[in-house]
Amino acid sequence: MGLTHEHELHKRRRGRNAGVGLVLAAFIAILFGMTIAKIGGGAYSPETRAAQQQTEGGNGS
Repeated sequence: MGLTHEHELHKRRRGRNAGVGLVLAAFIAILFGMTIAKIGGGAYSPETRAAQQQTEGGNGS
């Protein structure tokens, strides 16, 4: 006789684990996106704009 019978407790636990896994994956995706936005946002930062204006000879306005 094989061990194919699954108890109701295991089914509920699997569902709960899947939910927790999805929430964790969403949290990691949000943190990753925020990190990329913070690191990749250098093209529009005030320091970069000021440096570009100095090299172009702009008057700052």
